[in-house]
Amino acid sequence: MHLSAKTTYGLRAVLDLSLRFGQGPTQSAEIAERQSIPESYLVQLLNQLRKAGLVRSIRGPKGGHELQRHPESVAVGDVLDILEGPIDLLGEGKKLDDVFRDVWRDVEEAIQNVLTSVTFAELCRRQHVRQDRIVFNI
Repeated sequence: MHLSAKTTYGLRAVLDLSLRFGQGPTQSAEIAERQSIPESYLVQLLNQLRKAGLVRSIRGPKGGHELQRHPESVAVGDVLDILEGPIDLLGEGKKLDDVFRDVWRDVEEAIQNVLTSVTFAELCRRQHVRQDRIVFNI
């Protein structure tokens, strides 16, 4: 399995907004710089997330983007569904032996369970722990 650049960038953008939740809007240029995402591509992703109701965009000199919901109520699976659609390992119209179909259905269910259980609040906590562990050697 391979995650597309779209998915990777979208997840990083939502994590960035989650880390700044409640601090007001963040401009796309700032997110793009912090996350090493081409800004023109980021704007497209943010528009897609906005249309789905996950991100709010505010115009004007003090405008930018912010999460519409608390990071505790946004799961990784929510972002993947918006950007890529539902997980479909079986594929439409594929003929598989019943034994394999059952295996892939179980895999889909396991993946979905993980993606819906990991929230962006949890990812923010993990990010803070990682930053606390950084040791500078001089």
